[in-house]
Amino acid sequence: MTVVVEPTLPVPPALPELLERDEDGQALGALLWRHGPGWRAVSSAVLGGGIGERSWVMNVQVAHGYTRTDPEAHLAGLARRAGLHGPGVGLMTAADVARRGAASDGGVDAVATAGIDVRGWAAAPGPAVPAPQPPGTINIVVTVPAPLTDAALVNAVATATEAKVQALLDAGHDCSGTPTDAVCVLARTPLPGGAAEPFAGPRSLWGARLARAVHRAVGDALR
Repeated sequence: MTVVVEPTLPVPPALPELLERDEDGQALGALLWRHGPGWRAVSSAVLGGGIGERSWVMNVQVAHGYTRTDPEAHLAGLARRAGLHGPGVGLMTAADVARRGAASDGGVDAVATAGIDVRGWAAAPGPAVPAPQPPGTINIVVTVPAPLTDAALVNAVATATEAKVQALLDAGHDCSGTPTDAVCVLARTPLPGGAAEPFAGPRSLWGARLARAVHRAVGDALR
């Protein structure tokens, strides 16, 4: 009899570590996920944005009025300081990351940090704001314990954004977000010859779970 042994994949952390540092005389925090190998991410992050293999995620708190013009290098330096190696994702926010919101639904974990002092509607009149812009103030990190195609990863970002807006409206805020919100969705890397989920819209299996988890996490972070 032939026994087939399935590869053992690392279990994703349900909640991130909270790191603390002193920077320019201020006590600042960072949330760190150490997923390890076997994960792909889609993200709008400053460091490690786009789609690709990622083994860690950091959501770094910076001071209000952040003026550095090298955020990617700044994040990379903080990652090295935390002992991180390999490709990862680095996000920034001026919000207090210790006051994060978190929720789980059917294996999907979502964590959000939110500061909405500067907020508005996406489709607003007026000129664009010249780059670089201040760090994002609503950051969302989602972990999906299933493989997703590239198209489904992009679909997951749209679903997470819809859920974020729903949470803002449910909390009584007349806006769709802030000008610099960021998102990161991680999903399992497909096994060789294995299938990947083609959809992550709000009525798909994993998209529905993602939407509910993000909605609750953002709502929790807004309190």
